[in-house]
Amino acid sequence: MDKPRKPTLLDVAREAGVSYQTVSRVINSHPSVAEATRERVLEVIARLNYRPSKVARSLASQHSKSIAVIVYGMQHYGPTQMVINIEQAAKSADYDLIFANINPENDEDVTTTIENIERWSIDGLLLIAPVDSNRYEKLVKQFQPLPLVQIDITPGADVPSVIINQRQGSYEITSYLCQCGHKRICEIRGPMNWYGAVARHEGFLKALHACEIEPAGIADGDWTPESGYNCARQLLSQYQFTGLVVANDQMALGAMRAIHEAGLCIPDDISVVGFDDIPESNYFSPPLTTVRQDFSELGRQGVAHLLTIIENPEQHVGQHVLAPTLIIRSSVSSVMD
Repeated sequence: MDKPRKPTLLDVAREAGVSYQTVSRVINSHPSVAEATRERVLEVIARLNYRPSKVARSLASQHSKSIAVIVYGMQHYGPTQMVINIEQAAKSADYDLIFANINPENDEDVTTTIENIERWSIDGLLLIAPVDSNRYEKLVKQFQPLPLVQIDITPGADVPSVIINQRQGSYEITSYLCQCGHKRICEIRGPMNWYGAVARHEGFLKALHACEIEPAGIADGDWTPESGYNCARQLLSQYQFTGLVVANDQMALGAMRAIHEAGLCIPDDISVVGFDDIPESNYFSPPLTTVRQDFSELGRQGVAHLLTIIENPEQHVGQHVLAPTLIIRSSVSSVMD
């Protein structure tokens, strides 16, 4: 039987209908709290049997100069780069960063993460939520009214968030293949429970539609080089094509090996493009044409968004969209098809 979760300062704030700073002031006997509010908060504290930690007491200063980031998918390049650049941006703003990696499909993992984060005195939270999961709603609800910004979520969401326009990046790189004369184009897409994979697939289809071309074939990968290798072998056995759009550079690396093993030349026989512009992509054989995501700017904008909410809680902050950049190298050639 699961042991009951200990009430937190945020639980008290929600129950009393006040901010977590107000609860902290009551705990620390701060004079700037109305007597009726103080009594209501103390009643909730008693009813929930809340025991403030030493960390919670430090909230009397209102700002701890600490923020937290919760992320899924740290084994993959994109989420890792997001966390690294968020940490750099936080340090530049003189904020400490607390980090937690979760599996949103594991309720126990989500609950444990919530409990661990709530033990800290943080001013706000960044949530890197790249996959479609209703557990993220639990996280957002649990941490209210704490300032919170989401990163890499679904495009168009009307919540404080920062994303890179991956649909546009995929559209541009697929259009580039079309402009080079390719009409038989296959795709290796990412796992379709990821918002980024969906956006890149949609950009691929949109570009082909604009060029009045149908996809030659589509295979489903999982972001890894191994899946790119296996998907490319599958496509080569089933379809004739001259262009291959791969949803990330790591899968493109595997796909390029499969193409070479089939006795084909890149780009003379098949042109290959990727996505992300990982540092190694310029050293693939041949160097990979890809889409660069500015993770440094994503980190800066995510932290800036969060600090805006921390400092101006009433200000409306929506979704900020960053543009990707097409990086042309030698993995694409023109064809007369």
